[in-house]
Amino acid sequence: MILRLVVEDTLAVAALMLVLWAIHLLMKNAAVVDAGWAGGLAVIAVIDAAASRTPRALLLASMVFVWGTRLALYLLFTRVIGQPEEGRYRELRSQWKTNIALKFLAFFEFQALLCVLLSGPLLLTALNPVPAVTNIQCAAAALWLVSLIGEIAADGQLAGFKARPQNRGKVCDAGLWKYSRHPNYFFESLIWISYALFAIDSPWGWVGLLSPALILYFLLRVTGIPATEAQALRSKGDAYRRYQQTTSMFIPWLPRKWYPRKQTEP
Repeated sequence: MILRLVVEDTLAVAALMLVLWAIHLLMKNAAVVDAGWAGGLAVIAVIDAAASRTPRALLLASMVFVWGTRLALYLLFTRVIGQPEEGRYRELRSQWKTNIALKFLAFFEFQALLCVLLSGPLLLTALNPVPAVTNIQCAAAALWLVSLIGEIAADGQLAGFKARPQNRGKVCDAGLWKYSRHPNYFFESLIWISYALFAIDSPWGWVGLLSPALILYFLLRVTGIPATEAQALRSKGDAYRRYQQTTSMFIPWLPRKWYPRKQTEP
């Protein structure tokens, strides 16, 4: 059953990414891969839940499906439909120079592989012979709900800020963004911790902890914060540098006072 589920998950998400890659060639907007990544995990949730159908597997699958579908639609409408391609993807095009389409195909399919690797908690829960939902799963579901509300609030505040013409070129530092430069990523990490906690009492449940660890690595070191902040510095310059000096990067915290740097005498 393990091998069958892994194969089914991999084929389904790889096919989804192949279709999205073809669509991106027509739209000339590679940000569709972000929506595909979230949607791919929602697809895996459906496949794994259908294979198990235990109460705990159905509950976790429902959590992942709601989160993935919500995030996929949000990214689709804010980064793809009617939107120019994000600066980080334009930067990739300028760096790659040749065989760009094939390199993006590899990039899209890497996201499919990442979906399968991250779906460990779903697989472990689907294979758990104990069907009942325990106190650990209830606590994990509560953490998920709070974190999802926080992520939705952060996304909504940022979208509302960007929608106002007077904020063009400015830094969003209101609401949750006053206390963290990336509150959406912070709540995202908590959501993945909730998934891992959900699977922790399954056989080999500790393997599920690799999912939030991997998410944190990508958010903090690779495609999340580093790429987002590099683009923000390119587009907003000193305004974003000041924001970096006063606001916590990840964990929400009280903002620091900003002191302008003294000019040295020539």
